[in-house]
Amino acid sequence: MGRIIAIANQKGGVGKTTTSINLSACIAAKGKKVLVIDIDPQGNTTSGYGIEKNELENTIYELILGDCSIEDCILKEVLPNISILPSNVNLAAAEIELIGVEKKEYILKNEVDWVKDRFDFIIIDCPPSLSLLTVNAMTTADSVLVPIQCEYYALEGLSQLIHTVNLVKERLNPDLEMDGVVFTMYDSRTNLSSQVVDNVKSHLSQKIYDTLIPRNIRLAEAPSYGKPINMYDPKSAGSESYMALAEEVIQNNSNN
Repeated sequence: MGRIIAIANQKGGVGKTTTSINLSACIAAKGKKVLVIDIDPQGNTTSGYGIEKNELENTIYELILGDCSIEDCILKEVLPNISILPSNVNLAAAEIELIGVEKKEYILKNEVDWVKDRFDFIIIDCPPSLSLLTVNAMTTADSVLVPIQCEYYALEGLSQLIHTVNLVKERLNPDLEMDGVVFTMYDSRTNLSSQVVDNVKSHLSQKIYDTLIPRNIRLAEAPSYGKPINMYDPKSAGSESYMALAEEVIQNNSNN
């Protein structure tokens, strides 16, 4: 049965999409079957895999509105071991269109239940907000992985996110857990990055992954080529870090 991980943080620019693309690609490179779900209306995970997001007939938007089945939406084997449930800007309207719909928090979960047994991991890229789309991701997921940027305000908003996870656990998905925190944009040349890591570690009781994702130009370039980092530049520091994180995530989830 697929282990479902939502990658969430309501702050933008913390490396959610970078982590969704590259963690899923590196898990797939280790021989696991992965479904990537893009539930962010920006659709950056979709385009980061080289998919023309605005030319798609069926996306997660059509799925949520009931206009197609999950089978119609999934782009199979976009890369070896990787299938994608894509998104585009149309999804921004979903929240308004779902007003008054019963059990709207479970729409994604009910669809994913049909296919989850086909995959070892399902990675969900959430929008940078604690919206209905993010709640749908959390009701679907087994756990939430939180990327945190190594910057001064790293902890800001994290308590709100943890509160939301706890609320979803209490009211909608009793099995939801915190998968852990991963530090992104780590710069070993500055004291600030290591201070942020120490600060967060002293304030958090949640698991913190050992792998630090560096600030890396190749990571920033890869999406414009529609490739994950392990295919764009497998020898880069960014690729090696995401490979190490993939190993940690696989280990962490095999113990659960």
